[in-house]
Amino acid sequence: QVQLVESGGGLVQAGGSLRLSCAASRRTVSNYAMDWFRNYAVGWFRQSPGKEREIVASISASGEDTYYPHSPKGRFTISRDNAKNTVYLDMNNLKPEDTAVYVCAAKLGTGSATYFSTGRRYDIWGQGTQVTVSS
Repeated sequence: QVQLVESGGGLVQAGGSLRLSCAASRRTVSNYAMDWFRNYAVGWFRQSPGKEREIVASISASGEDTYYPHSPKGRFTISRDNAKNTVYLDMNNLKPEDTAVYVCAAKLGTGSATYFSTGRRYDIWGQGTQVTVSS
């Protein structure tokens, strides 16, 4: 019932920046508050050919807690706008090794961003958006 749609990917040169968006929607809105997505933890993952899917960043439902793995910590920032039911991933100083399909995932519930730093915590996945960084 809940759908996630990513956008913002594209081709960028090394050192450039991109902002990815993960917009959530649901078929039946009438029984929910307009900012219903605030109850969901969200994670950004990426996967490139020949590599396993890896966490890029996660954010708790409250938005007060975030998690970043060792890499690309410091270059990526996850945030959310609950009024728009959207989670963002700002990526700066992009490197060729950041090239991948970026996918957002969501799970209804509370818990720390660290708790939600693994894919098995999520049951809603988007289709992904391609990010290609040229050298």
